[in-house]
Amino acid sequence: MNYSYWELKEWFTNIDFTIVGSGIVGLNCALQLKKKHPKAKILVLEKGMLPQGATTKNAGFACFGSLSEIIDDLHSHTEEEVFNLIDKRWKGVQLLRNNLGDATIDFQQNKGFELCESQAFFEECIAKKEKINALLKPIFKDNVFSVLDNIFNFQKVHQQYIVNNFEGQIDTGKMASELLKKVQTLGVKILNNISVESFAENNMNINIKTNRLDFYTKKLLIATNGFSNKLLKENVQPARAQVLITKPIKNLQIKGTFHLDKGYYYFRNIDNRILFGGGRNLDFKTEETSEFGETKIIQNQLEKILKETILPNTNFEIEQRWSGIMGVGNQKKAIVKQLSNNVYCGVRLGGMGIAIGSLVGLELAELVD
Repeated sequence: MNYSYWELKEWFTNIDFTIVGSGIVGLNCALQLKKKHPKAKILVLEKGMLPQGATTKNAGFACFGSLSEIIDDLHSHTEEEVFNLIDKRWKGVQLLRNNLGDATIDFQQNKGFELCESQAFFEECIAKKEKINALLKPIFKDNVFSVLDNIFNFQKVHQQYIVNNFEGQIDTGKMASELLKKVQTLGVKILNNISVESFAENNMNINIKTNRLDFYTKKLLIATNGFSNKLLKENVQPARAQVLITKPIKNLQIKGTFHLDKGYYYFRNIDNRILFGGGRNLDFKTEETSEFGETKIIQNQLEKILKETILPNTNFEIEQRWSGIMGVGNQKKAIVKQLSNNVYCGVRLGGMGIAIGSLVGLELAELVD
């Protein structure tokens, strides 16, 4: 296609900042850049009709780690590293709330509940509870974790939960919609259905090659998370997460966010439904992919747990299934760095996009200055 003089002049000429990816990181980066450089011409490129990776496909957990996840992290990270990870996640959630407003994103702090499959695992976690509470007290000024009896009548699990008293949940669709509206109101241009195939840097600017056309930009910021290995040589592995949601359930009493099997399974209430995802640990190799889709082994297990554990005495129907693509690696710390004179990246959110995405976007924008 030949583009007109007007199209090229308005959208692809004299661009100061080009951001690849219109997810939570890319849009927060655009928001911060526009605040600092109000006259700058900022272009966001998105390969999907909507944000393509996980921003509009996640479960909407405003979380920072269950007790068993934190204990597990301490096996591969120092206490200081774990403290800093959780501190960033908590600060990221507060930044998200401050930027968009609790009512706008339907933020609710209904607590998080970890379900343990055995008494032995429950006791193993509880043995570390006071130590973890002491570690996190400087962040939260109170005990994060406590214990509660099985008020939701889940089956095939230990009859006490480990409660995260600070965990929340949001409407992830409302969050993305509000972010898009906010940056567009400031004059940021967003183009969908356009894929960046490669880029080449010289001293003054960067030539970006897309599936539509080539153009130049002064600065390039890459925020494609699970898809970033197509453009970057960083330690980021795509990880697919499969999700399903029920039809509305009459008199549903379940309320909060829930973690099972060290967080590999997770569910919550939303609009009188149960949203349930996970199972990546059943088939790690197959789920190390940037291709969307569902598999029988995981979907069957999700349905089995839903029927036998979560809703054992309730009739339900599955209404939708989908998947999202996360970016993970051998470390849980996000990669936010300058790659060359004019190229930067903010990737590898490790399944914590809601918690840290706003902060990673802010840090990415600050690298430019």
